[in-house]
Amino acid sequence: MTEEIKKLKDIVEHTDNIVFFGGAGVSTESGIPDFRSVDGLYHQQWDEPPETILSHTYYMRYPEKFFRFYRSKLLCPDAQPNAAHRKLAEWEAQGKLRAVITQNIDGLHQKAGSREVLELHGSTLRNYCEQCGRFYSLADIMAMDGVPRCACGGRIKPDVVLYEEGLDSTTLTRAVEFIANADVLIIAGTSLAVYPAAGLIRYFGGSKLVVINKTPLRGDLGADLVITGAVGETLAQL
Repeated sequence: MTEEIKKLKDIVEHTDNIVFFGGAGVSTESGIPDFRSVDGLYHQQWDEPPETILSHTYYMRYPEKFFRFYRSKLLCPDAQPNAAHRKLAEWEAQGKLRAVITQNIDGLHQKAGSREVLELHGSTLRNYCEQCGRFYSLADIMAMDGVPRCACGGRIKPDVVLYEEGLDSTTLTRAVEFIANADVLIIAGTSLAVYPAAGLIRYFGGSKLVVINKTPLRGDLGADLVITGAVGETLAQL
C-alpha cells in the first residue's frame, strides 16, 4: 500500500461526510469508453465530431444519424459495476458517503447499490416520448431500429443532456448543496473539462479535497491529496 493510499484510507476512516464527484474515468474499468483519453471517442474518426453528433441541433436535424451513433457508442447494456462503484455503495451503506454526483449516464452506481446518486447528465436507462411522455427502458430502445417511436407516433428521446441543453436545475441545486456541506470531496475520473458540471467544485469549503485521476488535471485545485491512477484500482485497496 502506497503512502497516498494510506493517506486516503485515513481520510475515509475519520469522516462520515464524503461526497464523490465522478466522471467517465469511473466507468472505463467497466468497459465503457470515455471521451477525452487517447482511446476515447473524441480521438476516433467520424464524419462529424462526437460533440457535434451529440448536440441538440444535430439530434433535431439528423435523428437517424444521431441514433446510429448513440446506439453504437453510448449504450452499454452489458456493462457491470467495477470496484469503484462497489466501494462507493459500501461507504454509503456504512454512513460515510452522503452522495455520488456523476457526469456518467450508464446507471452503474445504482446497479452497484448506491441510492443517493445525482446524475448531472441524465441516464441512458430512461427514455421518454416527446409527444405523450410515456416512459421507455433501455431494453425498449435497444429493441427498436432507426429513430425510436412511441405507440402514439411520437419520437422517443433519451433522458440525457445533449450539448446545447441545460442541466436539470433541481439536480444542480442538490449537487451544490451536497458539495457545499461536505467535509471531504473526492473528485475522480474526470478531466473537469465539461461545464457547468465542472464548476460545481468551487462550492466546496470542507477540510479535505482528494483527486484521483489517471492524468494530472489542468490547473491547481489546491487538493490535499492527489492520486494518479485508475479509480477502481485505487478504491479497491481501501
